[in-house]
Amino acid sequence: MADRPFLDVTGLSRHFDISDPFLARVVSGGRKRVLTAVDDVSFSIAKGQTYALVGESGSGKSTIARMIVGLERPDSGRIQIDGQTAFDETGGQVENNRLRQKLQMVFQSPYSSLNPRWRVGDILIEPIKAFGLISGRGAQQRRVDELLEQVGLSSADSVRFPHEFSGGQRQRISIARALASNPQFIVCDEPTSALDVSVQAQVLNLLKQLQRDLRLTYLFISHDMAVVRVMAHRIGVLKDGRLVEENEAGKLIESPQQPYTRMLMDSTPRFAGGVG
Repeated sequence: MADRPFLDVTGLSRHFDISDPFLARVVSGGRKRVLTAVDDVSFSIAKGQTYALVGESGSGKSTIARMIVGLERPDSGRIQIDGQTAFDETGGQVENNRLRQKLQMVFQSPYSSLNPRWRVGDILIEPIKAFGLISGRGAQQRRVDELLEQVGLSSADSVRFPHEFSGGQRQRISIARALASNPQFIVCDEPTSALDVSVQAQVLNLLKQLQRDLRLTYLFISHDMAVVRVMAHRIGVLKDGRLVEENEAGKLIESPQQPYTRMLMDSTPRFAGGVG
């Protein structure tokens, strides 16, 4: 049991119908067209570690992330989280509230992922109430204060609205919201790509500190090899929906085997001209 991966993804695939409407195809004689977003992808993540999926826009990274957290339904494959099946192609999606409590997601844009009409305190209390974790407004508010301080904000920030914060502060609120359900696994979908470089470093350091303190497991989605180098224990490289290379982070960065991986590294300014 100790060697069992916390997340185990096997043969995951997802296709999208991008055909013209049926009547338009009848008139024009067009054919049905299918886009393969994810094609037979398998990987696993050990508990307390970070697995990074990297690739260009359209490579299938975010589709995989959305399937793992249940926002997209796979066409085939299997997803197991902490030994429990979240999806397999014979039984489909499993609706398990206790399983869903274990995983959360931090989205790319801190500007669109928070309800602008809700105060920060209400945003953080929502998952606490949804999973029935703490009863009583006073106890819930104490947990909100603790979450805000845990991500480097002040308990006084709970009465403010998202528009009153900078982008980096909003992403800290998003991280606090993800922590509110006491998860064990967090999917980070390009969590720093919308932030300034100096703020990126602060948010990445926060995520690493939280991982150490809470023994969190991360799936980290990114196109930036320099960011991945800071965060990941293991890296998988996606191209056109397929996993083309996978290795321990240090080995993959120092000695990439695929030309596509080298191209990703060369397109990152901090790697261009060689590994630093």
